[in-house]
Amino acid sequence: MAKRNVRRTDDPARPCPCGHGPAYRECCGPLHRGATSAPTAEALMRSRFSAYAVGDTAHLLRTWHPTGRPARLTLDAQQRWTRLEILDTDRGGLFDTAGTVEFRAHYRDRGQPGMLHERSRFARLDGQWVYVDGTLSD
Repeated sequence: MAKRNVRRTDDPARPCPCGHGPAYRECCGPLHRGATSAPTAEALMRSRFSAYAVGDTAHLLRTWHPTGRPARLTLDAQQRWTRLEILDTDRGGLFDTAGTVEFRAHYRDRGQPGMLHERSRFARLDGQWVYVDGTLSD
């Protein structure tokens, strides 16, 4: 089991890192705590971005398809994920078994801005959405 090394997220007014509405504790927080599961591939993508932003490696590992899941995950403490843009989704809805989400994830690494552009594949495994893999774009 991965160690939960989560950055402070208990401020009730703290906006969710995924940028999708309510405060973290009502948006991605319940998914991170395991109180609920993502209803769509996009919701899982948003929760995974937020997990990177708050340092929740347990959620990241738990929502990774077993065929590609690393044995351990260490996040760079100098890298801060700052903003998520969802560019496109294909399937990944309530009644789908697979889907893709294209996104741009913005970050700062040692003070320098950066961006990750990926088209991620998701699948349902035992009724739960999981991240399968992704293709990076320039």
